[in-house]
Amino acid sequence: MTLTQRQAIPAEEMWDLNDLFLSDEDWEQARQHVEKEAEKLSLFTEKIGERAENLANALQAREALMEKLVPVITYATLSLSSDGTSSSAQGNASLAQSTQALVQAELAKLEAEIIKLPEAVIEQFQQESEQLQSFHVFLEKLIESKPFSLSSETEEVLASLTPILTNPYSTYLTSKAADMTFPDFIGANGEQKPLSFARFEDQYELSAHTEERRNAFIAFDDTLQQYEHTYAKLYAGEVMKQVTLARLRGYDSVEHMLLHSQQVTPTMYHNQIDIIYKELAPHMQRYAKLKKDVLGLESFGFSDLKAPLDPEFEPPTTYDQAYETIIEALKPFGEAYNHMLMRAKNERWVDRADNIGKATGAFCSSPYGYHPYILLTWKDTMRGAFILAHELGHAGHFYNANDAQPLHATRPSTYCIEAPSTMNELFLGNHLLASTDDPRMRRWVILQFIGTYYHNFVTHLLEGEFQRRVYALAESGTPLTAITLRETKQAVLSGFWGDAVEITERAGRTWMRQPHYYMGLYPYTYSAGLTAATKAYTLYQEQGQPVIDQWLKMLRAGGTLQPLDLFKVAGVDMEKKETIQDAVAYVGSLISDLENSYK
Repeated sequence: MTLTQRQAIPAEEMWDLNDLFLSDEDWEQARQHVEKEAEKLSLFTEKIGERAENLANALQAREALMEKLVPVITYATLSLSSDGTSSSAQGNASLAQSTQALVQAELAKLEAEIIKLPEAVIEQFQQESEQLQSFHVFLEKLIESKPFSLSSETEEVLASLTPILTNPYSTYLTSKAADMTFPDFIGANGEQKPLSFARFEDQYELSAHTEERRNAFIAFDDTLQQYEHTYAKLYAGEVMKQVTLARLRGYDSVEHMLLHSQQVTPTMYHNQIDIIYKELAPHMQRYAKLKKDVLGLESFGFSDLKAPLDPEFEPPTTYDQAYETIIEALKPFGEAYNHMLMRAKNERWVDRADNIGKATGAFCSSPYGYHPYILLTWKDTMRGAFILAHELGHAGHFYNANDAQPLHATRPSTYCIEAPSTMNELFLGNHLLASTDDPRMRRWVILQFIGTYYHNFVTHLLEGEFQRRVYALAESGTPLTAITLRETKQAVLSGFWGDAVEITERAGRTWMRQPHYYMGLYPYTYSAGLTAATKAYTLYQEQGQPVIDQWLKMLRAGGTLQPLDLFKVAGVDMEKKETIQDAVAYVGSLISDLENSYK
């Protein structure tokens, strides 16, 4: 049994990239056009400090260039994500990177000239020009970055080096998709089972058969081990790049630099990690011990954490059935949101196939001026419905933001990104609870809820704690070797799970599975988003439809507000520790409900 080649996948299971470009040839023409337009941008930078009109024209040219660049980059990225073994996709991705670097170099020149202007001049120009007022978000962020900006020549050089500076990430993705192959392993009945990143994470890690689950984990880790030193070098290079840039720009630390770009204070960041790491741990240790007892296991290791508690009960579903359930669950979001959901299904926004070379995990890409695209690997499980609802939450977010805001003001802080997606999961879960009185079904739904919080409050939060420790090591001058990274990950896991879970060096290598470490301080934001969504859903249960109206208003605000103010639009105060603590307590109540269901 082998995985399917991309060419053999039915069209209805793949996204339709023709909505971006009809062919690689059309894409190449557009890419070359973008490069020509980028070279013209310098014409607009002259005399921008003399008149408001000059600055407005320059920013409009910048916006137009970015709108043309977005589909070019998106097409290349999505093509590579759907089949990393394709030589044409690899080549196009490389060309797209070069084009992006050229554009960023030109943008750096423009931004450097704007930064040179006195703030009083920029403020005066905005008062004089209605066109400039629409760029207030962009100009505000640029002014905030001024203390950490380098000379225009240096900024231009750094921008031109983008393909090199992003090489650790692109190499990691290419290696995972195109080079890393896994051996077959022995399944529950002694048969040979094919293994891939996607199949391990979406199927075998969740297997009800202990031997199959553990054998898959061993085979999976055996392959990771072969790449351990290479991936450690890649990640160490990424970390040192960030540390070096932080020092060059005059930030207090790499965390300061990465949080500054998120408009997040160190207190917000550390509260999110500290409170959950400390206060959620006892609840999750109860959860692990319950699993061990219910499953009758003599030992309980990392590979058992996702073992199903009630494997005989899995509500039958198909992709179409799951989609209909999601639509029903999200009806409170209104007719326009529902129409977006139907378009996503009918117009092939979702790539759900499992083929050789496809990227693992799930994500949503929302190119400005076009519709969103969702990648996932669909298995006929209701857990897949939660993943789909999550990604449709991202789609709904930027479908609304892109419609309401100019390109430069569509994307909010990363701190806020995961709230709309996890909100959808909460609506789906509560819809399923409200649809049944069957105790077993209700327990199953509680398990799905716990799965959502596990993903965001455990998996990604522990990644965030791992990152925090890695950056501290790097800034203290400690070499980030394979052994150091493995031991650091083991320590993070052991500190959280205590004696409830046996943490071996195989668990310590699981840091190699995630691309998030190449995205700055991204992992911890999953927990921030779900914290906000939990609070908002609680408000919805108390107040009803007005909360949804506020939520949709927040989505449409895009990146026009800083994260704390943006969440306040939805009635959520993320400055309060209690907001995080209440979310942790809710997880504890779910685990108590689960324990009671077995009494």
